[in-house]
Amino acid sequence: MLYAIRHIIETGVFGACSWLGDKLGIASKRVRLWFIYISFLAMGSPIILYMIIAFWVNMKNYIRDRVSPLRDL
Repeated sequence: MLYAIRHIIETGVFGACSWLGDKLGIASKRVRLWFIYISFLAMGSPIILYMIIAFWVNMKNYIRDRVSPLRDL
């Protein structure tokens, strides 16, 4: 039950920490933890970085899923 809720939150929200953890080869749990620590130390400014990463991940998924018109030619 807890795993299902966590999975929905990780994939349903933005997935930026999961994406970053996959790219760096570390557990996404550690990325989230460090993000929280840095946010408290830097008084919330890493939230801007998180939003940029979330936007980038969403745009990459949108572009990748989009069908190219030249593919059928």
